Amino acid sequence: MTAAAPPNLGRELFSPPSDGISNLRFSNHSDLLLVSSWDKSARLYDASTNVLKGELIHKAPVLDCCFHDDSSGFSACADNKVRRLVFNNNREDVLGSHDAPVRCVEYSYATGQVITGSWDKTLKCWDPRGASGQERSLVGTYAQPERVYSMSLSGNRLVVATAGRHVNIYDIRNMSQPEQRRESSLKYQTRCVRCYPNGLGYALSSVEGRVAMEFFDLSEAGQSKKYAFKCHRKSESGKDIVYPVNAIAFHPIYGTFATGGCDGYVNVWDGNNKKRLYQYSKYPTSIAALSFSRDGKLLAVASSYTYEEGQKSHEPDAIFVRNVNEIEVKPKPKVVPNPAT
Repeated sequence: MTAAAPPNLGRELFSPPSDGISNLRFSNHSDLLLVSSWDKSARLYDASTNVLKGELIHKAPVLDCCFHDDSSGFSACADNKVRRLVFNNNREDVLGSHDAPVRCVEYSYATGQVITGSWDKTLKCWDPRGASGQERSLVGTYAQPERVYSMSLSGNRLVVATAGRHVNIYDIRNMSQPEQRRESSLKYQTRCVRCYPNGLGYALSSVEGRVAMEFFDLSEAGQSKKYAFKCHRKSESGKDIVYPVNAIAFHPIYGTFATGGCDGYVNVWDGNNKKRLYQYSKYPTSIAALSFSRDGKLLAVASSYTYEEGQKSHEPDAIFVRNVNEIEVKPKPKVVPNPAT
């Protein structure tokens, strides 16, 4: 009897972080991948050639990261600092700081600003082109109802999800107050929020195995499109076991999206047709983060225990890069039944 073929999880990257992976993101210009980790590192990989191109070690865990260009980016750190990362000369500068750990960072190509969200219940906007020193680079500070857990930026729209299930929606050209203040339509703590590529709304996931599909348009017709669905669950001995949904990533071409949960699975969904398109083979441990490459041909998967069950022995932290087949991510055309003749 032959042994079953090992599941195809994708290509495992060499030199992974040695502790939990907090986020990973593909560049908008290439197959470079930026990774932040609780091991205090920010790492730059070439995902197509499996080469670690750079590594910068911080003084505390790195909770988020984003690109500026292919050789530089920004990091959000548990030592309350926001840093600019310059990999081609192995340098980091402190852009400024919050009063508590910085959980989220985004770079706006539209305004040239860095936006950070912190557990100090504020957003801050920074101009990285300013001379060094917080007082020169800080553009504004904006109070939030609770600690910032997740953020997503699409064009000029910024969606901020906080503790207490609050969601604030901003036009980043006028940050003085949110365009909309909402409450999550899910009953439990928010894990991840990501804007739709078409800019019309956002997907939001919770710790209780659900994803909500939301729309910015407040008209009755706009709000009639919203819905939520269950995912990352299983039945065992008649009981429903529910897993947190840690990660959401939209396919840049088709607008379909992948979710990653603490069950170790990555599912691909067609949000318009409310269908699951694909489920990949189970990964060794929780899915902590997901990112599609700019052309949608690669999917980076962080298989990294997120301590949802407390301290326990677990599989090593790893990053897998999958080649994406069109069949996994392309919406299937709706079949219109033939009228009876």
